Amino acid sequence: YPLDTNNINLFNIRKKKRVVVAMSGGVDSSVAAAVCAKQGYDVVGVTLQLYTNDNPSQKKGTCCAGQDIYDAKKVAEKVGIKHYVLDYEEQFRSEVINEFADSYANGLTPIPCIRCNETVKFSNLLDAARNLNADCMATGHYVRRKLGLNGIELHTALDNKKDQSYFLFATTLKQLEFLRFPLGDHKSKETTRSLAENLGLKVANKPDSQDICFIAKGKYFDFIQNTTSEYIKEGPIYNKEGKKLGTHKGIANYTIGQRKGLGISSTSPLYVTKICLLYTSDAADE
Repeated sequence: YPLDTNNINLFNIRKKKRVVVAMSGGVDSSVAAAVCAKQGYDVVGVTLQLYTNDNPSQKKGTCCAGQDIYDAKKVAEKVGIKHYVLDYEEQFRSEVINEFADSYANGLTPIPCIRCNETVKFSNLLDAARNLNADCMATGHYVRRKLGLNGIELHTALDNKKDQSYFLFATTLKQLEFLRFPLGDHKSKETTRSLAENLGLKVANKPDSQDICFIAKGKYFDFIQNTTSEYIKEGPIYNKEGKKLGTHKGIANYTIGQRKGLGISSTSPLYVTKICLLYTSDAADE
């Protein structure tokens, strides 16, 4: 297997250890689980059910529901490891979904994947891994874990195109001491897919997750409107001189730096530079 020895030997010792692998049902976490099992670790796969999808088989490019849970289960069977599905829907809704909707409704542009890693995955799931008597938890993230002068450090992945360190910036030192990232030294995603094929995993060619998992077809505003309606109302758009240029359709439709979809005719480009809950004269700018 084309892996660096630092990835193969997660503990740098020969004694058998228990590794809980967070399995989303995608190719990355599946390869992480398979490689750990091949190296002789006592591997336990854990998949989180984070939300309920009315028709999950029709929702591509997501994780943690429906077809993805099934795929994780089949990979675990193929590799020969234990696999558990944990229901974290309540935590996910309170700590990720509701905060996402409230942030958008208040003129912010949240990144729920960061919040999910910070709370549900690297807090709740880490606790679950410890309760399973794991010596560490491995994930399929493309980041590297290195020993620095002040302890364990988080570094960018070898493949800059797949690096996910940005999404894990809030990971604490205590969490890093317990975490392992077997894919961080892969030179490319193709390496991971090739390894999956060699291991006989049916998810080898499964598309990467792209959209926010709990929002169907990128319909952010529809989701936010159904979740919270406190600030989903029309209001004025002003330029920096205080002149009213038009009417917006609700601040949840806009983000700082946005150019398209403003609904304003102009001979020069217009960009959103500020979003205000109180309707003042600086809501938009040329």
